[in-house]
Amino acid sequence: MSEEKNNRDNWLHLRLTESEYNKIHEAFSKTTKKKLSEYARSVLLNRPITVYTRNQSFDLFVAELIQLKNELNAIGNNFNQTVKKLHTIDHDEEIKLWIERNEKSKEQFFKKVEEINQKINQVSDKWLHG
Repeated sequence: MSEEKNNRDNWLHLRLTESEYNKIHEAFSKTTKKKLSEYARSVLLNRPITVYTRNQSFDLFVAELIQLKNELNAIGNNFNQTVKKLHTIDHDEEIKLWIERNEKSKEQFFKKVEEINQKINQVSDKWLHG
């Protein structure tokens, strides 16, 4: 009994316009296929093709989270600078000024944390309840 041969010895040549080629290449780039020939065989032989999809609401959510994270990092840096400054203070007036600045930063921080919580709740409600 001979084993079935899986070598691909036959060629199929196609001529495409640039537009056709770009369309095929764009569709191929959205799949999990590693090679264009593998993608073409799947299309021609009606085999299933796994396509990457993008979730626009998730992309927007991630962009907002990144912006909020950057703002929180900036606030955290301000806290660190303030604490370093506090260690060098030896006058009562400077301490009062630090307390006022610290209170404003603390309010900003908790406001941003609340924004993050609201965004997470909005997106999770949308995803969970369709």
